[in-house]
Amino acid sequence: MTPRQPTDETVGGAHGVPRQPFAHLSAPNASFYRDVLMTFTRARDRFIVHMRPEDVGADLGRPGDTEPVVAALEKLVEWGNLRSDPDTGRVTTVEDFHRARYLYQLTTAGQAAEEAIAVYEEAIGRRGVLQSVALEDIAAQLRALAELVTADEAQLDPAKVHLLLLALAERFTGLADNAQAFMASLRRVIDFSDGDVAAFVAYKQRLIDYINRFIADLANRGAEIATLLGQIETAGVDRLLTIAARREAADAVPGLPAGPGVAAGGNPADATKNPAPAASAPTAADTSAAYDAAIALAADTWRNRWRGLRDWFLSTDSRHPSQARLLRGAAITAITQLIDTVAALNERRSGRSDRSADFRALARWFAEAPDDAATHRLWRAAFGLTPARHLTVTQETVAAWAQEQPAPSTPWRQAPPVRISPQLRKTGSYERRGQPNRVADRTEQRRFLAEQAAQEAEQVAAARDRLATRRPVLLSELGVLDRQAFRLFLGVLSDALSARLPGDTKVHTTTGDGTMEIRLSLVPGGGLVRIETVDGVLCGPQHLVEIIDVTAARHRVRTAL
Repeated sequence: MTPRQPTDETVGGAHGVPRQPFAHLSAPNASFYRDVLMTFTRARDRFIVHMRPEDVGADLGRPGDTEPVVAALEKLVEWGNLRSDPDTGRVTTVEDFHRARYLYQLTTAGQAAEEAIAVYEEAIGRRGVLQSVALEDIAAQLRALAELVTADEAQLDPAKVHLLLLALAERFTGLADNAQAFMASLRRVIDFSDGDVAAFVAYKQRLIDYINRFIADLANRGAEIATLLGQIETAGVDRLLTIAARREAADAVPGLPAGPGVAAGGNPADATKNPAPAASAPTAADTSAAYDAAIALAADTWRNRWRGLRDWFLSTDSRHPSQARLLRGAAITAITQLIDTVAALNERRSGRSDRSADFRALARWFAEAPDDAATHRLWRAAFGLTPARHLTVTQETVAAWAQEQPAPSTPWRQAPPVRISPQLRKTGSYERRGQPNRVADRTEQRRFLAEQAAQEAEQVAAARDRLATRRPVLLSELGVLDRQAFRLFLGVLSDALSARLPGDTKVHTTTGDGTMEIRLSLVPGGGLVRIETVDGVLCGPQHLVEIIDVTAARHRVRTAL
């Protein structure tokens, strides 16, 4: 029997230990393991499969220092990243044969781990962009689809429909992924706290201009894209998605011809016209079922993609806004946060401190005070809230200050003194001891105010009664008005004229206090009228007016009840 050659499945670990190709990432010397594995990745790019420890050391820039390299290679073999084969090509003596020499190469698991790490690092370090060009491309592709969706079934080219949808999906996926990556990287920029502050401040303006330009493009192109999506869905987008699904299903089902007739909806039973040998040829029923399943799967995939495109640009309701609207909101918020960050950096550079930092410094000084006396001195210096006697300056002192008027630079010892009451010096209070003051009797004042209010109410009631016409009359028929009635008439007339719209000749309204109702109609060709009053003459165009005292009408209703 021929011995079985070692494979990746048998050399992945010692004594059947399962592979752990990512174990080196958490090892104490992880950076060195990564450097060693990167030498194998670079060698593979140069189409070199096997490497000796000397080759690895030379690639790492450590020629002659093979002991740590050999130790790292053995650990990587143990974890399953590498496989080792005996190196018999350089054996020239018996001692060389008994000495352990190996050739190393990446295993399948090790190569997969390197590819996974490369994809991870690329995604983490990816700098997203806001693609205004992608918006233009999506709009152009949707315009092409809008022309195809209205065409007849016989005129549709399945290849053209499929390629348009593929290009649209690819462009949209790139737009969404790049926008997400850009907003994530923008949040890292906003969280900037240390580094080159001057460079960040200079970069800020270019970044804000860049975001503003994309927001404008997104608003304009987004509205066009949303309109096109609505038109395509109204015309029947499911027909185009089904055509693309049929074309994909033609390649997914083995043994099915991939001609245009099948891709566009041909009969899958035609696949049995040229059957394979009986032992391996599928039946017509099997081919039809597989074809239908492939179409259903592809159609669901395309419907899901179209739904994602639709949800990205179209809002269902106020509770579920579109992703484009959310992106615009996030971009606007990012601009605000950028400006706030720059303001904070400017304050930091100018040396300004906030109140919380001042209080923390003051608390530290209190904690470091040597004794209570020092604490009290610090309190007085920080807040100045020492006990003080609040004095009231007498009129004599104010008069003396007005006469002398000392300059602001006058020493306090030479300034005029503050003279206080002897009562304050004796008792510490201005209040005299003994019986309190008597309460003043305000009965006469209240009676006078009540008489004034009653008199004014009578005058207002008389003015209302004077103005109440009880029927439509001309302004010229109102007669002479006294002062109180004229003032009330001006208020009613002002409410009516302010309620009349431009071009109207009639108005019906109520005064602001709700006590009077007025109907005013312009008399065509009535000319000017003069209303005589005690204070003068009021001139204006002729109107037909009817004034109703609402309070009097309510009083009559209550009396009748």
